[in-house]
Amino acid sequence: MSVTPPGAPTPHAPPPPAETVVYRGGVLVDGTGSPARPGTSVVVSGEQITEVAPDASQRVADGARVVDLGGRFVLPGLVDTHQHLATPPDRPLAEATLRRDLRGGVTAIRIMADDLRQIADLARAARVGEVAAPDVRYAALTAGPSFFDDPRTAQVSQGETPGAVPWMQAITPDTDLRLAVALARGTHATAIKIYADLPGGTVAALTAEAHRQGLRVWAHAAVFPATPAQVVRAGVDTVSHVTMMAFQEPSRPLTTYADKPPIDHTRFLEGSHPAVAAVFADMRARGTVLDATGSMWDAESPSGKLAAVLTAQAHRAGVDVSTGTDSDPDPERAYPPVLDEVAFLVERCGFTPLEAIRSATLVGARALAAEHEMGTVEPGKLANLLVLADDPLRDIRNLHTAELVVKRGHAHALADRFAT
Repeated sequence: MSVTPPGAPTPHAPPPPAETVVYRGGVLVDGTGSPARPGTSVVVSGEQITEVAPDASQRVADGARVVDLGGRFVLPGLVDTHQHLATPPDRPLAEATLRRDLRGGVTAIRIMADDLRQIADLARAARVGEVAAPDVRYAALTAGPSFFDDPRTAQVSQGETPGAVPWMQAITPDTDLRLAVALARGTHATAIKIYADLPGGTVAALTAEAHRQGLRVWAHAAVFPATPAQVVRAGVDTVSHVTMMAFQEPSRPLTTYADKPPIDHTRFLEGSHPAVAAVFADMRARGTVLDATGSMWDAESPSGKLAAVLTAQAHRAGVDVSTGTDSDPDPERAYPPVLDEVAFLVERCGFTPLEAIRSATLVGARALAAEHEMGTVEPGKLANLLVLADDPLRDIRNLHTAELVVKRGHAHALADRFAT
């Protein structure tokens, strides 16, 4: 049996700390929302950024390797804040999807509930460089017991009982919330996801316990019967699916996820509905991130129009919006679907390209609870970089012109220009 020697490099692992690379001559869009900075050098040592400075003032250290970007555009790696890669588990499909995402500039993703037995190993493989993939953060799901009739819960609990595993737990009035959260923590999850069929009081209690134990809380915008206002008031960190905001004023009382009342879309299409405005104001005050997932609907469908109007309303209200996709894995697509979500923000929701890039980088990192290490190009952050041939501030569709992706300091060249 062949054994890899301890410490041997894996194909996509970060470079050793002693290796210094200077990415010189780029136009930096740093992810903070600040204007672009032409003629900027980004110095990388191992997997970290150590310096960001004008080319003219940056001294190249002895032994450093210089990569001349020739006026290309440098962004932080992108973040997809809503993916599912193991419902049901399919390891080859998941790896192919992750490989495509990385080549398209995505350096981190957020898994919003799956079979965590597979996801945890994918996260490990991505972290140590065994596979070419973005970094993976993930949630353990919680919901009321009535939700576990959903066939997807069986797909992600094969061999076990849905609702009775650490990554997919049924919460009842008798549940010991301290134990439930501790079990979720044992999966190495970043957060719990609150999905469905729980009242507002339980959402608040579960959120408080998760925060006490150091986990983030990622929730659907409506949890049924908990309303969007109750979910936000509970103190969750992010809410997903902007169209669910319409359930703040439902056509009949909310009961369960499986019994959602119909939405009268026309009541919300002016983009100023007062009940929704109140929720957005609370989100802004609390710093709650909106994972809109607006591009998952056809633009001309009622849900697609509602998604655009409500996301624009959230943006005008000052809510931070991240770029989640919630699209099914399809590695045959040439580009990651997060590029469609970024374009959705610009083309249909009134974001400037600079604002949409911030959503896909800094705000995405906040949604992952990873803003301390990614999301912007600055010293001390991970060397996660996307190099584009064309200017995304002139046309957001230029995000499709990736020529080089750097993840944790490891360069993935996509063009002959950077192949050496």
